[in-house]
Amino acid sequence: MSVRIDDGPELTSPIVRPRSLRMIAVYLALVVVPVALIWFTLRHGLSTPGRPSGGPAAPGVPDVFPRLLIAVPVILAACHLCGRLFRRLAQPSVIGEIIAGVLLGPSVLGALWPAGYATLFPPGLVSTLSTLSQVGLIFFMFLVGYELDLDLVRQRSYTAAVISHVSIVVPFLCGVLLALALYPVLGSGGVGQLAFTLFFGISMSITAFPVLARILSDRGMSRTPVGVMSLTCAAVDDVTAWCVLAAVVAVTRSAAADVALVTAGMSVGFFAVMAFGVRPLLRRLLGPGGLLPEAAVLPVALAGVMLSALATDAIGIHSIFGAFLFGAIMPRGSLPVRRAAGQLHGLTVTLLLPLFFVYTGLHTEFGLLGADGRLWAWCLLITAVAVLAKAGGSTTAARVSGIGWRDSLSLGVLMNCRGLTELVVLNIGMSMGVISPTVFTMLVFMTLVSTVMTAPCLDLLRRLKHDS
Repeated sequence: MSVRIDDGPELTSPIVRPRSLRMIAVYLALVVVPVALIWFTLRHGLSTPGRPSGGPAAPGVPDVFPRLLIAVPVILAACHLCGRLFRRLAQPSVIGEIIAGVLLGPSVLGALWPAGYATLFPPGLVSTLSTLSQVGLIFFMFLVGYELDLDLVRQRSYTAAVISHVSIVVPFLCGVLLALALYPVLGSGGVGQLAFTLFFGISMSITAFPVLARILSDRGMSRTPVGVMSLTCAAVDDVTAWCVLAAVVAVTRSAAADVALVTAGMSVGFFAVMAFGVRPLLRRLLGPGGLLPEAAVLPVALAGVMLSALATDAIGIHSIFGAFLFGAIMPRGSLPVRRAAGQLHGLTVTLLLPLFFVYTGLHTEFGLLGADGRLWAWCLLITAVAVLAKAGGSTTAARVSGIGWRDSLSLGVLMNCRGLTELVVLNIGMSMGVISPTVFTMLVFMTLVSTVMTAPCLDLLRRLKHDS
C-alpha cells in the first residue's frame, strides 16, 4: 500500500518526478554553484601577491590566539594535577599550583624539552599571559580584601597587635641588613640601593593570609585558640604589610622626595574617598535591601574593581592596592554580594590564577644559579634568614606576651607561611625592575620552602605535644 502526502510522489516509487528534478536544479544553482564560487575565489584570491593571507602577519611570528587555546588547557591540567597531588601530601592545593608554574617554566620544561617549551610559550604568548595574569591578580586582591575579617582587625587585642607588628619589623630589619650586603653582588643596575633594600625587606615580612586560612581550615584549627590568634595576627599583618608596600612602591616610583610626598598625599586622599564616600554608597546600593537588583551586583563589582585599580595605578602605586581596598569596603552580610564574590572566585581561582602561577614560573629560572656555589649560598642564606626572622620574631613576641611555648612555636610556624601573597610582591618588584631575575628566583625558592614547611612543622609540634 502506497502512502501519499498531498499530491506528491509515492514514497515507495523509485520514479523521479519532474518536481524532484526542479528541486535538484534549484539546489545546484543556489547552493552548489555559490559554494564552488566561494572556494574558487578564496583559492585564487588569497594566493594573489600583495594580499594578506589568513596565516601569521609576518614570517616566523606565530598567531597568538591558537597558541593560547593550546597553552591554557595544558596550564589548567598541570595546576589541577599538581594541586591534587599536594593535597594528598597534606599541603594546600595552591602550593601544587605554584609548583606547576615552575615545572612549566624554563627551569624544568625549558631545560628538559626546549623545543616543546618554545612551542608552548612563544614570545608573543608571554605578553598575553602577562595581561591575563594581571587581570587575575587584581580580582584575587579584591577577593582577599573582601574575605578579610575586618572584625578581627577592629577588635584585635594588644597581643595580636604586638605579634603581628613584630612579625613584620624583625624580618624587615633582617632583610634590610641582608640587602645591604647583597646589593653590590646582585643589585639591579638600573635601580638605586634604597629601592632594592626596601623591596627586599618587605619581601621578608609577608604572611599569606589566604593560604594560612586554607591550612587552618583543612586541619580543623580555625576555631582553636592558636588558629584564632594566628588569623587575627595575619589579618593585621596583611593590612600593615600592604600599607608598607604601597609606601615602598611610591618611594621607588618617585624620582624626588616632593614627588613621593605628592603620591603619599594622593594615596591618603584616595583612601579617604573610598572609606567615607564610596563605602556608604556601596552599602546603599549593594547592602541588604540595597537599591540595585541582584543582576547588577556583579557588573558593579567588576567595574568598581577595575576603576579602583586604575586609580591607584594612576596615583603612582600599584593597581592591586585599589582592588584590595575596594574588596575591603564591600558590604558584608549581603547575599547578592556573596554570590557575586563566589562567581568571581570561581573564575579567578580556576582560570586566571593558574595563568599567574605559570607567568611567575616563566620568570623563575633556577638555571641562572647554575652550579655557582656562591649564588646557591646566597639563596640558602636568604631562605634561612627569612624563616628564622619571621618565625623566630613571631614566636618570641608570642612567648613574651604570655602564650605557652608550644602555642608560640605553632604561631611562629603559621606566620612564616608566605605562599601566593609573596609571589604578588615579587612580581611587583620584578615588573618595576627593582630585583633582577636571579634575585627573583632566589626569593621564589625562599617562598616555596617557607610555605611547604608549614604543614610538616605543625605535624611535628602536634606529635611532640602528644608525646609529652
